[in-house]
Amino acid sequence: MDLKLKNLEPDFIKLYGKDTESQDLQYKRYAELLEDYNSKFYEKELHFFSTPGRTEIGGNHTDHNHGRVLAGSINLDSIAIAAENHSHKITVYSKGYDLPFNVDLDDLEINPDEYGSTTSLIRGIAFRLKELDYKIGGFNACITSDVLPGSGLSSSASIEVLIGNIFSSLFNKDAINPEVLAMTGQFAENQYFGKPCGLMDQVACAVGGIVTIDFKNPEDPIIKKVNFDFEAQDYSLVVVDTGGTHADLTDDYASVPTEMKSVAKGLGGTVCRDIVLNGLMAGMKSIRKETGDRALLRALHFLGDNKRVLAQVEALEKNDFSRFLKLVTDSGNSSYKRLQNIYSPKNVSEQGVALALALSEIFLEEIEGGACRVHGGGFAGTIQVFLPNKAVKKYAEFIESILGEGSVHVLRIRPVGTVHLNQ
Repeated sequence: MDLKLKNLEPDFIKLYGKDTESQDLQYKRYAELLEDYNSKFYEKELHFFSTPGRTEIGGNHTDHNHGRVLAGSINLDSIAIAAENHSHKITVYSKGYDLPFNVDLDDLEINPDEYGSTTSLIRGIAFRLKELDYKIGGFNACITSDVLPGSGLSSSASIEVLIGNIFSSLFNKDAINPEVLAMTGQFAENQYFGKPCGLMDQVACAVGGIVTIDFKNPEDPIIKKVNFDFEAQDYSLVVVDTGGTHADLTDDYASVPTEMKSVAKGLGGTVCRDIVLNGLMAGMKSIRKETGDRALLRALHFLGDNKRVLAQVEALEKNDFSRFLKLVTDSGNSSYKRLQNIYSPKNVSEQGVALALALSEIFLEEIEGGACRVHGGGFAGTIQVFLPNKAVKKYAEFIESILGEGSVHVLRIRPVGTVHLNQ
């Protein structure tokens, strides 16, 4: 085994667990990336990085109306090997792409031709860090990720925070705090990549563990790490890919914040965080015709799930896992009945999320434990299931017999966020 990788053993146990099979898989993964790096570059002082993906646990579609969320980092991650190249140029090779992503640090202006590319993210992160008076410099890197794209596990945020951590480690003595790395990634995605997004994904990837965020003031969100040992519960976190496509769902996603804000506006506010349940009930009759019923239901969901996040945090901090699971179920029911992001009304024949939830509920009734809910944005994609460890194998066999082999992904909550491994 390469000595550089041998030195990472303590980090591997913390990030990936003590399971021998998992350890062997990660050593192989890092070894392949190291071989790739050595075939392209010549630096000897190499640095290793890991940034997790994330899973949303509570607060479904609440962040864009300045609400609360609960999220956790997961054991799937993006990893990098990087070294300073003493130039003004950045070269990044990513597994799956033949050509590298190149950025000249003398040109950090927004380039519309780069929208939607990794190059734009690197350029945007460099610009923002320089603007914040952090040091930047040229480096070479090879990266790879096993964070499933399109799964709601935030593969893009994981990469953004990973790149930011390379700048922090190589040029700023690891001094850039995780919250700044998160906000820098969000800036790059919004301004350079061309995609509006909240801050939940980046914060969960950067900070790690279970984290709750209050977006009442989105310019200065309140971020709190929740002290809870998920591993001690003898439960697994499972994400199920329902096989649906996210194509042509832009209007469905956009309708959620728009409709919520229309209710807030009808009651004299701007976003749903500005209203309260009593006020909504009192004013519902007068604004119903203007907003429509679905908008009112979505506002009710916001108010319920926003409050529910506080209850979930309290349950975890009191180590009341059974109450936490009930709240997960309540959140899922609210998403289904009020938020209505389980399938697209434009294509009612495709209801993979609803089917996966129905099947999961049938299974959970038999074992008398666990919880399930839609995962992430909804309408298509994935669901989230909490299962006793002893039931995971049987559940996977049951679901995959209907939704297809490989649709079930067993995850664990990772205790740490983005890390510079060999320190």
